[in-house]
Amino acid sequence: MPIAPILMSPAYRCGSATPWGGEGLRMMFGKDIPDERTGESLEVSAIPGLESRDSEGSTLTALISGYGEKLTGPGFCRPFPLLLKLLDAKDKLSVQVHADDNYAAQVEGKLGKTEAWHILFAAPGAELVYGIKEGTDKETLRAASENGAAVEGLLRKVKVKAGQTYYIPAGTVHAIGAGIILYEIQESSDLTYRFYDWDRQDAQGNKRPLHIQKAVDVVDVHSQRQPEKEIPIGPGRFRLVEDPHFTLERLCAFDADVAPDPRRFRILTAIRECILTWEDGSLTVPPGRTVLLPADGYPLHIKAPSALVSYPTI
Repeated sequence: MPIAPILMSPAYRCGSATPWGGEGLRMMFGKDIPDERTGESLEVSAIPGLESRDSEGSTLTALISGYGEKLTGPGFCRPFPLLLKLLDAKDKLSVQVHADDNYAAQVEGKLGKTEAWHILFAAPGAELVYGIKEGTDKETLRAASENGAAVEGLLRKVKVKAGQTYYIPAGTVHAIGAGIILYEIQESSDLTYRFYDWDRQDAQGNKRPLHIQKAVDVVDVHSQRQPEKEIPIGPGRFRLVEDPHFTLERLCAFDADVAPDPRRFRILTAIRECILTWEDGSLTVPPGRTVLLPADGYPLHIKAPSALVSYPTI
C-alpha cells in the first residue's frame, strides 16, 4: 500500500539556545512555542534530541526505520539528508559560516551545511549579513574577528523584504538580522562556526563560544551573492534554488494533480492553508505546518494558495 502524507509536528530550539529568538512563530502561525525566546521550529528534523514527530508521536527516525526507502526514496535513509526549519529572529544571530561536506567529515565526522532562506516576514529596515566586503582576505578577517567588534566593519549587509530567497553555500559568511521570520532548508547538520556574536552575554555574563580558527579554515572570502531569481517551471510552480543537496520551489495559486516521485521524498510547508486529497483520504495543512510526502505515496491533488516545497536533488 502507498503511504499517506504525514503531517509533522516540530521540535523547538528556544531559551538560552536561541537568545535571539522571540514569539514571532506564535504570532504569525499560531505555533505552540515553549517560551518567549523561541528561535527555531524544526519542522522536519532527524537531529538527535531535536527530532520532529508525526501525529502519533513517532520520531522521524522511527518512521524511517519502519518504512525505509518507501518513505525516503533509494539512498536517503541513512543519513536522512535534509533539515527544514522556520526561524524567528527577534534579535540578530551570530556572524557565522558553515563547512562543506569534505571538511566537516574530516574534522567533525558530520555532514557539512549548505542552506537556503526564503523570507516570510521582514520588519522595515531589516537586513542580513551576506558575505564579507570585497577585497577582504582571510588574515584580515581573522585579525578583526579576534578583536571582536572590529569585524563589523568587514561585513556585507543587505536589506531584505518578504518573498526574497537567499542561497547560502558552505563557506559564505552570514547572519540573520533582527526582525526577520524565514523558512530555512539545509543539509541535515547542526555544525556552525561562529566568527562573532555581537559581544552578547547571558544573565551570568557569559558569552557564547567562538570558533575563529575553524571559521577561517572554511570561509570563502569571495562569496558575495545576490538574492535568487525564481524560475517558472509550471502552472503555479516556481524554482527558487537548485543546489546539489536540495531543490526549493514555491507554489502560488497551485491547484493540480501531483504524482509521487519514487526517487525521493518531498516536503511541503503551507504558508497559507493547503488541502491535499487522495483516493481514500484528505489532509488540511494549516499555515506554518509541514507535511512529508513519501516516495511511495499516493497520487495527490494539491490545492496550495501559497506553499514551499523542498526535496533532495538527484
